[in-house]
Amino acid sequence: MYNDMTYHKKNKWRRGEEGKIRRGIYILPNLLTTGNLFAGFVSIISTIEGDYEKAAIAILISWVLDILDGKVARLAKATSRFGIEYDSLADLVAFGVAPGLLVYMWGLTDLERLGWLVAFAFVACGALRLARFNTMATTEAKQYFLGLPIPGAAGMVATLVLFLHPHYPQPQGFLQIMLLLVVFILSLLMVSNIHYSAFKELEFIKTRPIQATLIIVLLIVVVAARPRMILFAGLLSYVLSGPSLWLGKKLRRSREVSEEKVRSEK
Repeated sequence: MYNDMTYHKKNKWRRGEEGKIRRGIYILPNLLTTGNLFAGFVSIISTIEGDYEKAAIAILISWVLDILDGKVARLAKATSRFGIEYDSLADLVAFGVAPGLLVYMWGLTDLERLGWLVAFAFVACGALRLARFNTMATTEAKQYFLGLPIPGAAGMVATLVLFLHPHYPQPQGFLQIMLLLVVFILSLLMVSNIHYSAFKELEFIKTRPIQATLIIVLLIVVVAARPRMILFAGLLSYVLSGPSLWLGKKLRRSREVSEEKVRSEK
Protein backbone atom coordinates (compact mmCIF):
# COMPACT_ATOMS: atom_id res chain seq x y z
CA MET A 1 0.00 0.00 0.00
CA TYR A 2 2.83 2.38 0.90
CA ASN A 3 4.44 1.73 -2.46
CA ASP A 4 1.15 2.36 -4.25
CA MET A 5 0.62 5.63 -2.39
CA THR A 6 4.18 6.70 -3.10
CA TYR A 7 3.72 5.85 -6.79
CA HIS A 8 0.53 7.91 -7.05
CA LYS A 9 2.11 10.84 -5.23
CA LYS A 10 5.10 10.79 -7.56
CA ASN A 11 2.88 10.60 -10.61
CA LYS A 12 0.71 13.43 -9.30
CA TRP A 13 3.82 15.56 -8.78
CA ARG A 14 5.07 14.73 -12.25
CA ARG A 15 1.73 15.58 -13.83
CA GLY A 16 1.77 18.88 -11.96
CA GLU A 17 5.27 19.64 -13.15
CA GLU A 18 4.36 18.67 -16.70
CA GLY A 19 1.38 20.97 -16.47
CA LYS A 20 3.61 23.83 -15.40
CA ILE A 21 6.05 23.14 -18.24
CA ARG A 22 3.21 22.98 -20.72
CA ARG A 23 1.86 26.32 -19.56
CA GLY A 24 5.39 27.70 -19.81
CA ILE A 25 5.63 26.53 -23.40
CA TYR A 26 2.43 28.44 -24.25
CA ILE A 27 3.72 31.54 -22.46
CA LEU A 28 6.96 31.73 -24.48
CA PRO A 29 5.42 32.33 -27.95
CA ASN A 30 2.93 34.77 -26.41
CA LEU A 31 5.81 36.70 -24.80
CA LEU A 32 7.43 36.96 -28.23
CA THR A 33 4.11 38.19 -29.64
CA THR A 34 3.99 40.79 -26.86
CA GLY A 35 7.49 41.86 -27.88
CA ASN A 36 6.22 42.18 -31.44
CA LEU A 37 3.36 44.39 -30.21
CA PHE A 38 5.72 46.49 -28.07
CA ALA A 39 8.10 47.09 -31.01
CA GLY A 40 5.11 48.19 -33.11
CA PHE A 41 4.08 50.62 -30.36
CA VAL A 42 7.66 51.97 -30.18
CA SER A 43 7.51 52.50 -33.97
CA ILE A 44 4.31 54.55 -33.63
CA ILE A 45 5.79 56.71 -30.85
CA SER A 46 9.00 57.22 -32.85
CA THR A 47 7.01 58.29 -35.91
CA ILE A 48 5.06 60.84 -33.85
CA GLU A 49 8.36 62.19 -32.52
CA GLY A 50 9.74 62.48 -36.06
CA ASP A 51 12.40 59.77 -35.68
CA TYR A 52 11.50 57.89 -38.85
CA GLU A 53 14.59 55.69 -39.04
CA LYS A 54 14.04 54.44 -35.48
CA ALA A 55 10.39 53.77 -36.37
CA ALA A 56 11.45 51.73 -39.41
CA ILE A 57 13.98 49.72 -37.37
CA ALA A 58 11.29 48.97 -34.78
CA ILE A 59 9.08 47.52 -37.53
CA LEU A 60 11.92 45.26 -38.64
CA ILE A 61 12.41 44.12 -35.03
CA SER A 62 8.68 43.31 -34.92
CA TRP A 63 9.20 41.30 -38.10
CA VAL A 64 11.93 39.17 -36.50
CA LEU A 65 9.86 38.60 -33.34
CA ASP A 66 6.84 37.64 -35.44
CA ILE A 67 8.89 34.97 -37.23
CA LEU A 68 10.26 33.68 -33.93
CA ASP A 69 6.91 33.37 -32.16
CA GLY A 70 5.49 31.25 -34.96
CA LYS A 71 8.58 29.03 -35.12
CA VAL A 72 8.69 28.56 -31.34
CA ALA A 73 4.97 27.75 -31.16
CA ARG A 74 5.25 25.09 -33.88
CA LEU A 75 8.45 23.54 -32.56
CA ALA A 76 7.05 23.36 -29.03
CA LYS A 77 3.64 22.19 -30.34
CA ALA A 78 2.13 25.08 -28.42
CA THR A 79 -0.11 26.50 -31.14
CA SER A 80 -3.56 27.57 -30.03
CA ARG A 81 -6.52 29.58 -31.27
CA PHE A 82 -5.75 32.21 -28.62
CA GLY A 83 -2.18 32.51 -29.93
CA ILE A 84 -3.39 32.94 -33.52
CA GLU A 85 -5.83 35.70 -32.57
CA TYR A 86 -3.34 37.49 -30.30
CA ASP A 87 -0.67 37.29 -33.00
CA SER A 88 -3.06 38.85 -35.53
CA LEU A 89 -3.92 41.74 -33.22
CA ALA A 90 -0.22 42.39 -32.61
CA ASP A 91 0.47 42.15 -36.36
CA LEU A 92 -2.24 44.70 -37.14
CA VAL A 93 -0.52 47.22 -34.86
CA ALA A 94 3.08 46.41 -35.83
CA PHE A 95 2.58 45.77 -39.56
CA GLY A 96 -0.58 47.76 -40.30
CA VAL A 97 -0.94 50.87 -38.16
CA ALA A 98 2.79 51.48 -37.55
CA PRO A 99 3.97 51.41 -41.22
CA GLY A 100 0.79 53.20 -42.37
CA LEU A 101 1.45 56.06 -39.95
CA LEU A 102 5.19 56.02 -40.75
CA VAL A 103 4.77 56.35 -44.50
CA TYR A 104 2.12 59.06 -44.10
CA MET A 105 4.10 61.20 -41.65
CA TRP A 106 7.35 60.78 -43.58
CA GLY A 107 6.27 61.24 -47.17
CA LEU A 108 2.54 61.77 -47.72
CA THR A 109 1.50 64.64 -45.43
CA ASP A 110 1.79 67.25 -48.21
CA LEU A 111 -0.76 65.31 -50.27
CA GLU A 112 -3.32 65.92 -47.51
CA ARG A 113 -6.50 63.88 -47.90
CA LEU A 114 -5.16 61.68 -50.71
CA GLY A 115 -2.11 60.86 -48.63
CA TRP A 116 -3.94 59.73 -45.49
CA LEU A 117 -6.55 57.86 -47.53
CA VAL A 118 -3.84 55.75 -49.19
CA ALA A 119 -2.15 55.23 -45.81
CA PHE A 120 -5.50 54.10 -44.40
CA ALA A 121 -5.98 51.76 -47.38
CA PHE A 122 -2.71 50.11 -46.38
CA VAL A 123 -3.99 49.56 -42.82
CA ALA A 124 -7.42 48.35 -44.00
CA CYS A 125 -5.99 45.93 -46.58
CA GLY A 126 -3.59 44.64 -43.95
CA ALA A 127 -6.52 43.95 -41.62
CA LEU A 128 -8.38 42.15 -44.42
CA ARG A 129 -5.25 40.12 -45.20
CA LEU A 130 -4.98 39.02 -41.57
CA ALA A 131 -8.68 38.16 -41.39
CA ARG A 132 -8.42 36.03 -44.53
CA PHE A 133 -5.30 34.32 -43.20
CA ASN A 134 -7.06 33.46 -39.94
CA THR A 135 -10.00 31.86 -41.73
CA MET A 136 -7.55 29.65 -43.64
CA ALA A 137 -5.07 29.14 -40.78
CA THR A 138 -3.88 25.66 -39.82
CA THR A 139 -0.97 24.49 -37.71
CA GLU A 140 0.66 22.92 -40.78
CA ALA A 141 3.19 24.79 -42.87
CA LYS A 142 1.90 25.97 -46.25
CA GLN A 143 3.65 25.84 -49.59
CA TYR A 144 2.62 29.42 -50.38
CA PHE A 145 0.75 32.46 -49.04
CA LEU A 146 -2.34 33.79 -50.78
CA GLY A 147 -1.60 37.47 -51.24
CA LEU A 148 1.40 39.42 -49.99
CA PRO A 149 1.83 38.71 -46.26
CA ILE A 150 1.36 41.83 -44.14
CA PRO A 151 4.85 41.51 -42.57
CA GLY A 152 6.29 41.58 -46.10
CA ALA A 153 4.35 44.75 -46.96
CA ALA A 154 5.39 46.40 -43.69
CA GLY A 155 9.01 45.33 -44.22
CA MET A 156 8.91 46.88 -47.68
CA VAL A 157 7.75 50.20 -46.22
CA ALA A 158 10.34 50.07 -43.42
CA THR A 159 13.29 49.26 -45.70
CA LEU A 160 12.12 51.87 -48.22
CA VAL A 161 12.24 54.51 -45.48
CA LEU A 162 15.67 53.34 -44.30
CA PHE A 163 17.00 53.35 -47.88
CA LEU A 164 15.65 56.77 -48.94
CA HIS A 165 15.55 58.79 -45.72
CA PRO A 166 19.28 59.68 -45.64
CA HIS A 167 18.95 61.14 -49.16
CA TYR A 168 15.38 62.47 -48.90
CA PRO A 169 14.53 63.40 -45.28
CA GLN A 170 11.17 64.74 -46.54
CA PRO A 171 10.09 63.48 -50.01
CA GLN A 172 8.69 66.09 -52.37
CA GLY A 173 7.06 66.25 -55.80
CA PHE A 174 7.57 63.24 -58.08
CA LEU A 175 8.99 61.10 -55.26
CA GLN A 176 5.82 61.65 -53.24
CA ILE A 177 3.68 60.45 -56.14
CA MET A 178 5.86 57.37 -56.57
CA LEU A 179 5.64 56.67 -52.83
CA LEU A 180 1.86 57.01 -53.03
CA LEU A 181 1.72 54.46 -55.86
CA VAL A 182 4.03 52.04 -54.03
CA VAL A 183 1.86 52.09 -50.90
CA PHE A 184 -1.30 51.64 -52.98
CA ILE A 185 0.19 48.71 -54.91
CA LEU A 186 1.33 47.06 -51.66
CA SER A 187 -2.22 47.42 -50.36
CA LEU A 188 -3.68 45.72 -53.43
CA LEU A 189 -1.11 42.93 -53.34
CA MET A 190 -2.09 42.07 -49.75
CA VAL A 191 -5.70 41.37 -50.74
CA SER A 192 -4.88 39.83 -54.13
CA ASN A 193 -4.95 36.13 -55.05
CA ILE A 194 -1.31 36.15 -56.11
CA HIS A 195 0.78 33.39 -54.55
CA TYR A 196 3.87 34.20 -52.51
CA SER A 197 6.46 31.70 -51.33
CA ALA A 198 6.15 30.47 -47.74
CA PHE A 199 9.82 29.39 -47.94
CA LYS A 200 8.88 25.74 -47.54
CA GLU A 201 11.94 24.99 -49.64
CA LEU A 202 14.12 26.12 -46.72
CA GLU A 203 13.28 22.89 -44.89
CA PHE A 204 16.74 21.67 -45.95
CA ILE A 205 18.00 23.58 -42.89
CA LYS A 206 16.81 20.67 -40.75
CA THR A 207 18.63 18.04 -42.80
CA ARG A 208 21.82 20.01 -43.57
CA PRO A 209 22.56 22.16 -40.52
CA ILE A 210 26.24 22.78 -41.32
CA GLN A 211 25.59 24.05 -44.85
CA ALA A 212 22.61 26.05 -43.61
CA THR A 213 24.72 27.67 -40.88
CA LEU A 214 27.37 28.70 -43.44
CA ILE A 215 24.71 30.23 -45.68
CA ILE A 216 23.20 32.15 -42.75
CA VAL A 217 26.62 33.48 -41.72
CA LEU A 218 27.28 34.54 -45.32
CA LEU A 219 23.93 36.34 -45.47
CA ILE A 220 24.67 38.16 -42.22
CA VAL A 221 28.03 39.32 -43.61
CA VAL A 222 26.43 40.52 -46.85
CA VAL A 223 23.65 42.39 -45.02
CA ALA A 224 26.12 43.90 -42.56
CA ALA A 225 28.20 45.30 -45.44
CA ARG A 226 25.35 47.47 -46.81
CA PRO A 227 22.32 46.89 -44.57
CA ARG A 228 20.03 49.59 -45.96
CA MET A 229 20.54 48.65 -49.60
CA ILE A 230 20.60 44.86 -49.12
CA LEU A 231 17.47 44.77 -46.94
CA PHE A 232 15.61 47.03 -49.37
CA ALA A 233 16.69 44.93 -52.36
CA GLY A 234 15.72 41.70 -50.58
CA LEU A 235 12.24 42.91 -49.64
CA LEU A 236 11.70 44.41 -53.10
CA SER A 237 12.66 41.07 -54.70
CA TYR A 238 10.15 39.22 -52.53
CA VAL A 239 7.36 41.72 -53.26
CA LEU A 240 8.00 41.44 -57.01
CA SER A 241 8.35 37.64 -56.94
CA GLY A 242 4.61 37.07 -56.64
CA PRO A 243 3.52 39.17 -59.66
CA SER A 244 6.50 37.84 -61.67
CA LEU A 245 5.51 34.21 -61.10
CA TRP A 246 1.85 35.04 -61.78
CA LEU A 247 2.73 36.76 -65.06
CA GLY A 248 5.02 33.87 -66.04
CA LYS A 249 2.22 31.35 -65.50
CA LYS A 250 -0.19 33.48 -67.53
CA LEU A 251 2.23 33.73 -70.44
CA ARG A 252 3.01 30.00 -70.28
CA ARG A 253 -0.68 29.12 -70.26
CA SER A 254 -1.36 31.49 -73.16
CA ARG A 255 1.47 29.92 -75.17
CA GLU A 256 0.18 26.42 -74.45
CA VAL A 257 -3.33 27.42 -75.58
CA SER A 258 -1.91 28.90 -78.79
CA GLU A 259 0.13 25.77 -79.51
CA GLU A 260 -2.89 23.58 -78.84
CA LYS A 261 -4.97 25.68 -81.26
CA VAL A 262 -2.31 25.38 -83.95
CA ARG A 263 -2.18 21.59 -83.52
CA SER A 264 -5.96 21.31 -83.71
CA GLU A 265 -6.06 23.35 -86.93
CA LYS A 266 -3.55 20.97 -88.53
